[in-house]
Amino acid sequence: MESDPFGGDVERLRNQPTTFRRRVGDWRIFFDVYREVRVVAVRYIERRTTTTYRRRR
Repeated sequence: MESDPFGGDVERLRNQPTTFRRRVGDWRIFFDVYREVRVVAVRYIERRTTTTYRRRR
């Protein structure tokens, strides 16, 4: 993710312009990308469950 934060299975979260999620097997990495300062900040790493995305709203 350091060299290419958008590589792999990455999608932007709805209603959150800087927040993305990356799928890695049964795990989800939620992160923010601040392009103007070239920063990727990991917010959460969670195992995928039926409530994983509901808690992020």
